[in-house]
Amino acid sequence: MPDRTLVIIPTYDERENLPLITARVRAAVPDAHVLVVDDGSPDGTGDVADGLARFDFSVHVLHRTTKEGLGAAYLAGFAWGLDRDYDVLVEMDADGSHQPEELPRILRALSDADVVLGSRWVAGGEVLNWPLHRQLLSRAGNAYTRRALGLRVQDVTGGYRAYRREVLDELQLTEVASHGYCFQVELAWRALRAGYQVIEVPITFVERVLGTSKMTGDIVRESLVRVTWWAIAERTRQLLRLSRGERLRPRAGSAPHSHAAPRLQLGEAA
Repeated sequence: MPDRTLVIIPTYDERENLPLITARVRAAVPDAHVLVVDDGSPDGTGDVADGLARFDFSVHVLHRTTKEGLGAAYLAGFAWGLDRDYDVLVEMDADGSHQPEELPRILRALSDADVVLGSRWVAGGEVLNWPLHRQLLSRAGNAYTRRALGLRVQDVTGGYRAYRREVLDELQLTEVASHGYCFQVELAWRALRAGYQVIEVPITFVERVLGTSKMTGDIVRESLVRVTWWAIAERTRQLLRLSRGERLRPRAGSAPHSHAAPRLQLGEAA
């Protein structure tokens, strides 16, 4: 495992889940640190996080006063971790849907990559206890995103992933526009466009047992609108390059961890 790994866990009303997920992370990867980014949870999650940090110096808490969305919470967590020279920054949900026991495998995969995506939709990936409509929505969203942006990534919307700090340093995070779940698409797309090696490893995604999902129709609509506009902008850039006689780069993509993947770039859509 890299010397300094930070697992970032955004929270909003997760007081029941937070002690469980934190304990599992600390058991699975004892050398990693945990940063809880709490968006002013009214149920007292921030107080629970402070209590965990008092008894474990590897647990840290970043309090935010308002709920600004998943992307904004991760951007704040990234800034916190980069300022403190962590080598690898990990995204993980607080609700137990991302299994910490799979984190060592994700971190090992960084030996062949700059970004590792935990994927539900590659061979070996699995989803447990999700209703059919949620599975269909996720598959359809990923299929549309792949087609619109010209990606080969199978699970670009997933939120269990690890970044080398060099990637986040270069991606100009202050320009990231997405605050909701579309943040995951934008960051992966930016990494691919920058030419970083992005690979997927299979994970088992488990529906939460405690608490309620934060997914809403507004989040789905934001993702659809943003991906569509990014696709239009990318096609416009491609047409301009063609009009100047420039060659387009190969399509962006990803490869399962079981394959040696070349560095990947973005270009034409399928």
